[in-house]
Amino acid sequence: MLNSDQTDLDLPPTHSEPESVFSDCGRGGGPEDSGNVALCSESRGAEPGEAVKKDLQHLSREERRRRRRATAKYRTAHATRERIRVEAFNMAFAELRKLLPTLPPDKKLSKIEILRLAICYISYLNHVLDV
Repeated sequence: MLNSDQTDLDLPPTHSEPESVFSDCGRGGGPEDSGNVALCSESRGAEPGEAVKKDLQHLSREERRRRRRATAKYRTAHATRERIRVEAFNMAFAELRKLLPTLPPDKKLSKIEILRLAICYISYLNHVLDV
């Protein structure tokens, strides 16, 4: 599984265990296996996570980003950040709504109505200051 220095974000989504990358280690093979054998010989004595990182280094930055974003841990973290962002956004609209005069004062307004009313109210206050 994962050691204390490694997160599941380092692993490609197609492999559940770091050792699965080295499934061909120790087998003799023809020219088609030479890449796997070379990878295995380089990684002997090293942490499995380091070998996976070496395996991922040949990928482009965009492909590594896509693989990292495909993990469940990343998606749940992203969803949490998005919920916090939307909550802050809604709180800002609620605070703006409290500053705008309407009749009745507790009337429910949509976000676009709040913005339009704020624009009109700011324009009115500028007009009052200019006169």
